[in-house]
Amino acid sequence: MAAAGKLMSVGIIVLSIAIGIISLIIFGRLSKKHRKNYLEEITSHFINLIIFIWAGKIILNFRVFMVDPLSILAYPSDSKSFYLAVFFSTVLFFYKSSKWQLDTLLFLESFLLVLLTASFVYEFIQYIWNDNQLAFGYLMLLAVLLFIFIFTLNRFSSSTLILVILTVWFIGVSLLLFIQPFVTVFSYMIAPWFLGLIFITGYLYILYCKRKRRL
Repeated sequence: MAAAGKLMSVGIIVLSIAIGIISLIIFGRLSKKHRKNYLEEITSHFINLIIFIWAGKIILNFRVFMVDPLSILAYPSDSKSFYLAVFFSTVLFFYKSSKWQLDTLLFLESFLLVLLTASFVYEFIQYIWNDNQLAFGYLMLLAVLLFIFIFTLNRFSSSTLILVILTVWFIGVSLLLFIQPFVTVFSYMIAPWFLGLIFITGYLYILYCKRKRRL
């Protein structure tokens, strides 16, 4: 029963990401010539994130893993595993982006559209199918973010669009944390310090990329 539940959870995440990729193909501003390269890189980053979540779970439960490696499968991936996975993914992204030929800002814009859509689909399923009432607030925030993203896509540059979405997301999640017990992203609870760290890191990196493009 537990195994079936985990498979269902993974299936929902895969479905959400797949719909996110479809939304990028429909609404994104990637040219057909370079779309394949960006899609492959985006898919690679999502796969790496999932792998890093498992790696984080092993690191956090290393003693148990050394005694009985298979028992680690029974341990749920908590928020700490997610935080570690995001950290590892960010480091890997910084390394890869310093070497690739892709437009970093366009990649982040495209990745953000996939992430927002996937998150919206995931929270919608949690709210409708699993009757998770706490998912409603974040679901509405994601709906607002997607509306802003899609209808301003061709009016703003990639850097401006990302900064706007990042700022609205930060403010929205901060407000939700005041009016409800917790906020989850893909069922992982988001702590205020992690929220602030993502906002500051993202904001500074976008400004760095914007300045670098001007040089």
